[in-house]
Amino acid sequence: MIVSGDVNRELKKRAAAKAVELIKPGMVVGIGHGSTAIEAVYCLASLFETGKIRDIVVVPCSNHMVEETRKLGIPMSTLEEHPVVDLTIDGADEVDPQLNLIKGGGGAFLHEKILAEASRREIIIVDETKLSPILGTRWAVPVEVISFGWRSQAEYLQTLGATVKLRQDSSCNPIKTDQGNLILDCRFGPIADPVRLAGQIKGRAGIVEHGLFLGLASEVIVGCRSGVCHLKR
Repeated sequence: MIVSGDVNRELKKRAAAKAVELIKPGMVVGIGHGSTAIEAVYCLASLFETGKIRDIVVVPCSNHMVEETRKLGIPMSTLEEHPVVDLTIDGADEVDPQLNLIKGGGGAFLHEKILAEASRREIIIVDETKLSPILGTRWAVPVEVISFGWRSQAEYLQTLGATVKLRQDSSCNPIKTDQGNLILDCRFGPIADPVRLAGQIKGRAGIVEHGLFLGLASEVIVGCRSGVCHLKR
């Protein structure tokens, strides 16, 4: 399915608007990272400015999202101050029928996973192109590794069946996470047993985290050209 950039953004905005409706006064609201999560921040800012949402604090999961949230004047907090989050809104790169996810296209998946595990309710917002019959069909699995010995981690991931590529910017410099680590994009193809693969990836020193989010999404809100679809676990 091919969706133009403008249409794609409109579908994300639909999903974000629906997700923001779930926020109630007094909530601690987590915000993920990326082009879909930022649409939720824009929706929040509009509602906060008009007084339709009050008495909330937002916990952004990345430095970039902290900056964007601050610019929009939304009250912020941290996981240190609020270790339990009522509801988190985040995006995903790929969603299977069991609501398992591949995340990390924006590079903040370590922080996103910490935030998801601290949340009572994890709401994922996507456009319809992100739905997949099986994880790995369309997206590589990002793996965050420390820079020391990263090539040995790449070789290990290859033994698990991955084609591995170091994530780089347009000048061929390694892209680093907020933690100063590197990202290896690992293309496994369709993943028959994501739980087993997740365990194998984490069973190696130097590997910090991976972008398989299994059993973490409470609900997925999908922006479709025909409207909005709300999927629940």
